[in-house]
Amino acid sequence: MPMVYEKNAFSTPFLRGYKVLKIPMVNPDGTSAWPELFPLSRIDELRQTVGARHFASQMMLESAPLERARLDPGGLKFYDTEFDPHTARIGEFNITGMTLYWDPSTGRRHRDGSACVLLYRDDKTRHLFIHDILYLTVSDEEMFPLSRQCDMVLDYMRAHNLTRISLETNGIGMGVPEIMRDCAARRGANIYVNKIQNHKSKSDRILSAIEPALSTGRLHAHTRVQNTALMAEMLGWSPIGAPGIHDDGLDAVAGAIADTSIPIRAIGSAIKTFTANTNFKI
Repeated sequence: MPMVYEKNAFSTPFLRGYKVLKIPMVNPDGTSAWPELFPLSRIDELRQTVGARHFASQMMLESAPLERARLDPGGLKFYDTEFDPHTARIGEFNITGMTLYWDPSTGRRHRDGSACVLLYRDDKTRHLFIHDILYLTVSDEEMFPLSRQCDMVLDYMRAHNLTRISLETNGIGMGVPEIMRDCAARRGANIYVNKIQNHKSKSDRILSAIEPALSTGRLHAHTRVQNTALMAEMLGWSPIGAPGIHDDGLDAVAGAIADTSIPIRAIGSAIKTFTANTNFKI
């Protein structure tokens, strides 16, 4: 009986007798398969950019099952220094951009979580810094949970001296920008809200944004992040999902990484105070 492919009938299976040619980017002896196009320095740069799993599957033709992908919090590099606006540095790194990203939800218990992430980046070295993360929760008796959360986020922005926020408007977030502006207007705060619409699945967003930086040692987090739910989310996360495991903080981090950052420049030396010597006679 002939095999059928779409509406065409063939007497033999399509491509029978063909052989598959696979040429990994790196030869078994460690040399480049195409040195004139991909020298080893370029290969190392590519591996550091896309991450080990993607490099193995796409460049080395070694299939890696998606369900085995994980986000190991042990790959995070923790730091305890604050961002210095005068030098635009975090430790030894020159900070070139910043993103404040909020993925809103109702904030009620037993519902999807609401998380706001402050992320810095060094674009020259491609290092990323999860500087702070705020999980927003409200009482089940709260009549206006989104308005209450907007006030909490505005407090968070004031504490970090920020006036711009990227806000995910999928689902319940559709009406949050206007609520945010109303709350800011009542406070006399001048803010800018950048609306973000996501069309990829949540697991794809998380894996493609976080895993490359995490697996190549370019993802940092402030020590205060250790005391948040983000660590448990990373430990329990799977791209195929897991019952009872939340990923709202991870989704916010992924959104912050993928978002266009605000350029940052050093504002100069800190203001110094001097005391005049007034112990003199005229």
